[in-house]
Amino acid sequence: MIDGKEILITGGCGTLGKELIYQLKKNHNPKGIRIYSRDENKHLAMKYWLLNNDILVDNIAFIIGDVADYQQLKRATHGVNIIIHAAALKQVSACEDNPIEANRVNIIGAENVVLAAFENQVEQAIYIGTDKGVYPVNYYGLTKSIAERLFIYGSVYTGGRNPLFKVCRYGNVIGSRGSVIQVWKNQVKKTGKITITNEAMTRFFIPVQDAARFVIDRIKENEMGKIYIPEMKSIEMKELASIVYPNVLQEVIGVRPGEKLHETILSAEECVFTEKRDGYYVVHAYDMKLNQPIVNGSTNTNAIVSYGIDSYNNPDIWGAEIKRYCEVEE
Repeated sequence: MIDGKEILITGGCGTLGKELIYQLKKNHNPKGIRIYSRDENKHLAMKYWLLNNDILVDNIAFIIGDVADYQQLKRATHGVNIIIHAAALKQVSACEDNPIEANRVNIIGAENVVLAAFENQVEQAIYIGTDKGVYPVNYYGLTKSIAERLFIYGSVYTGGRNPLFKVCRYGNVIGSRGSVIQVWKNQVKKTGKITITNEAMTRFFIPVQDAARFVIDRIKENEMGKIYIPEMKSIEMKELASIVYPNVLQEVIGVRPGEKLHETILSAEECVFTEKRDGYYVVHAYDMKLNQPIVNGSTNTNAIVSYGIDSYNNPDIWGAEIKRYCEVEE
């Protein structure tokens, strides 16, 4: 499913993109990888990082482009077999302050990927979703929720044939650029203390290595219209701060606009359309559009019936072991 394929990764210079490329080159034999990003400096930094980690770049193309530019994206997608769409504005506050740009990149950009996949007869396209798109209360979450549906409902036009549209949804990537770990690191350098918004706040966290491996493994699933969700651990932010910076003063500053106390990775409404597989959940999202729950009259014993999964009621909790994943990408 991967060897011999041409793969395009939008937002490929980000934390996830970097790890995807590393694993694809180390563990697979793709025909080529196209890194699509609008930041020329990140392209150059990525090239040096790959070379420094003994990754040959002979079959890697570094393409400068914006996902909101359909013509450029369509050209970049020509001859591609697999698209992994990771490009997005991801900071909650940035999207709150720049809603038009968030709409342009996160929604129009996702629509352009879907259209380019059709135009170039791509075999499959995978969208990188987020728990903030479930019951969204901020503009970032709203744009990611809509983009998820654009991918899922893209299957309306395929008749079960290519492109296969899929979504991989997960929580916060530990130590990624712009993450809370990076914020705390900068705060310690400047003030000697760190801020948390609420002592009861919880979040899902996943190591970037696991996130990339999960996405690559889902390429092998010959299914359309599904949302794939890995089992993840969650943790109270106060506890995370104490683990990463055990001797640093914590200041509570209050919840910021657009923030929730707890995140939901699987909604109650999705549960009757969801099955549990080995280490992950599969939401039969296209069946939700058709209103065909997999539990009603189904013999599928893996069907999930619950009130959803959020970071507060999640029984799988991070402990001190999370610290080894908290090295921050500069």
